Amino acid sequence: MRRINITKFLLVIMTALVMPLQAADYDIDVKGAHAFIQFKIKHLGYSWLIGRFNKFDGTFSYDEKKLNATNVVVNIDTSSIDSNHAERDKHLRGKDFLNTGKFPKAKFVSTSYVVNPNGKDKLKGMLTLNGVTKAITIEVKHIGQGADPWGGYRSGFEGSTNLTLKDFGINYDLGPASKSVEIFLSIEGVRRK
Repeated sequence: MRRINITKFLLVIMTALVMPLQAADYDIDVKGAHAFIQFKIKHLGYSWLIGRFNKFDGTFSYDEKKLNATNVVVNIDTSSIDSNHAERDKHLRGKDFLNTGKFPKAKFVSTSYVVNPNGKDKLKGMLTLNGVTKAITIEVKHIGQGADPWGGYRSGFEGSTNLTLKDFGINYDLGPASKSVEIFLSIEGVRRK
């Protein structure tokens, strides 16, 4: 009887020691609209055009004690681009830009997470956009984490990167001040139970 109790005790201790080493898995909270993918590009160098993608989903794994184990996957429905102007959005979906008829999805898959002492870490990965896959780096910052009022647990980040349009096969001439687009992400994830 005593041997069984010691065995159970050892199993409990071993489980407790192993559990914290595993990164928690999160689903990006698009259902509750607590995540955003926005973009900003100069219009002819005179003003800013700001928009977003309305439909996307994704997952991430995160353990603040083992950041190099962080991984992220984000899927974007490029036809959901929204610049608050229907005719412009139609043009952005066309062959001059996103060519959503041929490439309806964009995807980011992380490859590494680099910790920076200044708090602005680097999430590296591969972005597939407009049929082109390229390595990109997203500067990220962990905003916070904790229990939510509905019995769940959440973790949130913000990030930004600049993409050169021609790197992704977008060669439409918007003028010399509009060669790149800034992408801003605000991501809140709900931990899986």
